[in-house]
Amino acid sequence: MSLQNDTGTTAEEPVFPTVREVDAGAPLRWIARGVSDLRACPIPSLFYGFCFAAMGLLVTMVFEHAYQYTAAMTSGFLLLGPFLAMGLYEISRQHEQGLACALRPTLTVWRRNAGNIGIFAVVLGVVFLVWARASLVIFALFYTNELPNLSGFLSQLLALENLEFLLVYFSVGLLFACIVFAASVISVPLMLDRNQDAISSMLASIGALARNPGAMIVWALLIVTMTIIGFLSFHLGLVVLMPIVGHASWHAYRDLVAPTGDGPPPAAAH
Repeated sequence: MSLQNDTGTTAEEPVFPTVREVDAGAPLRWIARGVSDLRACPIPSLFYGFCFAAMGLLVTMVFEHAYQYTAAMTSGFLLLGPFLAMGLYEISRQHEQGLACALRPTLTVWRRNAGNIGIFAVVLGVVFLVWARASLVIFALFYTNELPNLSGFLSQLLALENLEFLLVYFSVGLLFACIVFAASVISVPLMLDRNQDAISSMLASIGALARNPGAMIVWALLIVTMTIIGFLSFHLGLVVLMPIVGHASWHAYRDLVAPTGDGPPPAAAH
């Protein structure tokens, strides 16, 4: 079946994306473009920001007295972010093409490539479930203090108590986070923008990380820092920071993946 790619030409199937090199300062430009998209399309963007904030608040409320689950759910919040941010990618695409910033079309944007996005969601879900189980095992084996409530647990972390637990927990968590980050840096935008299959999209995403380790480290640190700030601000910061991250992720995709036709990448227009 013929497909139409992002240049408007017809092809039998999407070609494997060409990954480009970017400098280590590129993530700062992505953030700036994300802020620009938020300012240009505030209402639909903040809708998703409130959704992220509501999810963060729900995680905290439900697991107030079961922090071992809260840690896993918070990690899952980060792992599932690329899937949940699809609407923000679409808003950035609308703004990029000079279209009106409408919320309604973004709510069902997943239908554009539902099968492959579903495969990607299953992959993320499996990784999340494995990490949640690993988290419980680590608590059972290494957490030796009396089980306090969530605030008491955070106090113990800040006081660097139980260092063996901290080292194991964050080392394993970092491993899972790196796996998901590598597979998801540009995969969802690729599937939405070019109708790319899930496997090729994840391979291209891993290739983007391998080819741009400096920029990807900066990008990961920015995402984690903004997310932590959002949680520490009683989830209010998530309302603004998560849309910025989502929009910036679209521009990361535009910079990291060469267009299928000749000419500069669309992101260069900003």
